[in-house]
Amino acid sequence: MNALRCFALAAAVVVSCVVGCEKSDSTTPSAEPASTAGEKATSGGEKESFTIGMSQCNLGEPWRVQMNADIKKAASSHPGLAVIYQDAQNDTLRQRSHIEEFVSSGVDLIIVSPKEAAPLTPPIAKAVKAGIPVIVLDRRVLGDEYTCFIGADNKAIGQAAGEWLVTQLGGKGRVVELKGLMTSTPGQDRHSGFRKGIEDSEIEVVFEADMKWLQPDARKEMESALARFDDIDAVYAHNDPGAYGGWLAAQAAGREKDILFIGIDALPQEGVQYVKQGILNATFEYPTGGATAIETALQILHKQDVPKEITLGSRLFTKENVEAGGDPIAAPASVATE
Repeated sequence: MNALRCFALAAAVVVSCVVGCEKSDSTTPSAEPASTAGEKATSGGEKESFTIGMSQCNLGEPWRVQMNADIKKAASSHPGLAVIYQDAQNDTLRQRSHIEEFVSSGVDLIIVSPKEAAPLTPPIAKAVKAGIPVIVLDRRVLGDEYTCFIGADNKAIGQAAGEWLVTQLGGKGRVVELKGLMTSTPGQDRHSGFRKGIEDSEIEVVFEADMKWLQPDARKEMESALARFDDIDAVYAHNDPGAYGGWLAAQAAGREKDILFIGIDALPQEGVQYVKQGILNATFEYPTGGATAIETALQILHKQDVPKEITLGSRLFTKENVEAGGDPIAAPASVATE
């Protein structure tokens, strides 16, 4: 009997080890964790660790690379939090698939920075209906079927850019507008805000083009504008790569010193440096919101109430204030209440 009992005990230990190993493999995150994350729970049943799916519309823009870096940095200080990163590579269908994959795999929360509003609205709504909270970061979707939206006020930034330009040009001039992707809400808002900012002036937009946030496209469109117009006073671009692309085209034509260049984003290593170097005359900060997204995600995951919308602040950088860290801009009442 003793021999039989020993044999049975040894067999039970072997089975236990095999089951334990299989369970450990199945809970290993498939992408880079911010820290070691499994599915442990407290004695009261509350989870101690979580997995977040992050869907980035593309990593071809420096600003978006910075957003992911900010998310990673913020997540790394929270033990038990893992983030799975997906790059849609500027492909809306791919981004829709990523969100559907996150839902199927059962992540605890999704952060998404959409490429376009309308196509991303249904999969985000389905994720929420499936019980997975969704933070929409930077670019809006249609309607309000999400958990929280985080972003700066693009209309306010566009209007501030228009008003700054009116002051610089004395209320009149000829302007080129290099627009971001106009199927995205930031492009639409930065356009409408800018037009609001210049509406009571004699500033005329003589050329406008959708450069899709891309520096090479902006340079090409600016070359067309320079070929058509001998008199251009300023370039307003919806992001700093676009403004820099416009400047490169003007420099090649020997006209960069006759034109003011205004961009948006103000990354320390990009737009702010362009201002310091005298390439851009002004850039307006558009925060990535990465750290705020992680902070908000943790509040949601721990069943705390969060606002439906979180509006991030912005700053204006010019040669006069860049060394001091820029000046904050306030949302005009006409924009803030829309």
